[in-house]
This record gives sequence, C-alpha cells and structure tokens, in this order.
Amino acid sequence: MRLKPLDRQVVVITGGTSGIGLATVRMLAERGARLVIAARNEEALDAVVGEIRHDGGEAVRVVADVGREDEVNRIRDEAVRHFGGFDTWINDVGVSIYGRLDEVSVEDMRRLFDTNFWSQVYGSRAALSHFRERGAPAKLIPAKLINVGSVLGDRAIPIQGIYSASKHAIAGFTEALRMEIDMEGLPVSVTLVKPSAIDTPYKEHAKNYLDVAPKNPPPVYDARVVAETIVWACEHDRRDIVVGGGGRLIAAAAGLAPRLADRVMARTMPWFQRSGDPAAPRGRNDLYRPMADLEERSDYPYVLKSSLYTQAKMHPLVSMGIALGAVGVVMGVLRARARY
Repeated sequence: MRLKPLDRQVVVITGGTSGIGLATVRMLAERGARLVIAARNEEALDAVVGEIRHDGGEAVRVVADVGREDEVNRIRDEAVRHFGGFDTWINDVGVSIYGRLDEVSVEDMRRLFDTNFWSQVYGSRAALSHFRERGAPAKLIPAKLINVGSVLGDRAIPIQGIYSASKHAIAGFTEALRMEIDMEGLPVSVTLVKPSAIDTPYKEHAKNYLDVAPKNPPPVYDARVVAETIVWACEHDRRDIVVGGGGRLIAAAAGLAPRLADRVMARTMPWFQRSGDPAAPRGRNDLYRPMADLEERSDYPYVLKSSLYTQAKMHPLVSMGIALGAVGVVMGVLRARARY
C-alpha cells in the first residue's frame, strides 16, 4: 500500500501535549505534515500549536477527553471542517496505575480503560468512518491508522496489572479490526506500535498506590525513539513494531518459558518499579484531570537514545546489508591471517 509522503498528509493525533505524543507532534511538524492535535489541556494545546505556527507549520487544536465518544467524534469533525479531511489518525493517549490489582479501586480501573482502551476504539471508529466517506464509491485512497500499545500488551507485569490488561485489549482490538478492514476491502494500513519503557512523564502522571514514588523497569528509551517509529509508520505499511529491544527480549523470553517468567518477574518487577523517593500525594495524577504538560521527558538518569532492534525492523534490507558487510570484513580478516 503506497501511502502519501508526510508533507502531503493531514495527521490527527491524540495526547499531543506530553511525552511520546508531544515528541511525535514536533517531529511530524518538522517533516511538513499538517496537524490536528487533541488533548484535555487547553493551555498546553495553545502552546504547542503556537510553537508549530511560529516555526512555519500548520496546526489546529481540539480540546477533548478521548474517553468520551462524542468528544472523539468532534476531533474528526474539526479535522474535516478545517482541512477537508485527514490521511492518518494516531491514537496515542495513555495513563497508568501503580498498585496491586486487589488494592486499586474498580472506579480507577474503569477510568483507566476509558482513557487507554476505549479512546482507541472511539478513535479507530471515527477515523474509519471518514476513510470510508472520502473513498466512496471507489475506495482507492490509501489511509493510515496507528494505535500505540505497549510491550506490556504482549507480556503483563505485576504492579501495573490493569495497565497491562488495557494494552492486551488494545492488541486484540487492533488485530480484529485489521482483519475486518481486510474483509471490507478498505485501503487502510493499520499499525500497532508497542513501546518498551520510555523516558516520558508517564510515572509522574500515573496514579500511585505504592508507598514510594514509582519508576519503570530498565532499559528505558528516549521518547523520540518512539516518535521516530510512529512518524515512519505514517508512510509505511507495517503490521506492528516493537520499540526497544529490551521489551522485545522480555516478551520473547516469557513466550519460551511462561511459568519461569512468572516466577522471575514476581520477584523482580515489584522491586524494579519502586524508587527511593517518597510518594507524591495520591490525588496528584492525570487519571481524571489533566496535569501540567509540555514535557517530553522525565528524569531517568540512564536513557537509550536509539534501538538497533527497532531500526532493524523498520529497515530490514539496510540492516541485512550492514550485517553482510560485517561478515565480509570478518572473512577478509580471517583470510588475510591465514595467508601469513
């Protein structure tokens, strides 16, 4: 499927004022995409749109709670009203809860699913309704839908159990949706992006039931590694992409020996998710109301700025060429030594 180059695309993105979403918005604007940015924080939205326009880009904002279907549909309608439509829709909003499943309230669990899972359902449905309308009757205009999941949608971890459950739900929904799009014959490319632990304000925005401040297990990757992957997916038809070899390794190991992985993770993951800092007040979180945004990163001391694994998945021919070149160099060295 040949998708439009970014400088000819209109892109809708949710969660565009913080973390991965903010990094992606800035990168999309640098590549020339016209943007429709949605979030709950009106002040932060105005700042992001102002930044893009100051740099010569084109963007509009929509204040919306993506846990409500009517507000997600308003994002779609504003994109159509302002730009006449859109080519790519990115569902990026997400929030976590740190705490044991028997301690976290059901109310908080439901709210997390509204934000993480139902927002992607609403966004996908809104996007597809537009893609059908703009392609009728021939349906020959390729379009793109990107859902941001997590490696925790492949392998759950304790202490973030309900977050893991929401990401499993996103993976299942996206898989089923992709097949139904194929059944319908719509030219819509669907990509599920699955980040590992990322250096964003994720832990600051999460609701925390622990007695200390939370953190994510290592290795932790830079937010722009995920942004680069999402931006690449806007122009390429790829089924799913894991961001970060560390997360992929955990999922693969758990698939090979699931019961052993259960036991190891039960002993290590609670410790890996506890910092030495005191916990903030439990009411300070992003679950029900927006917090201060406009930050891409958090405060992790050791952050990986790239992922060779993800680069290899996005550019397999280049990676194969590099590997073959390396093998050639090694063989050449061995032959030279054999002569002498």
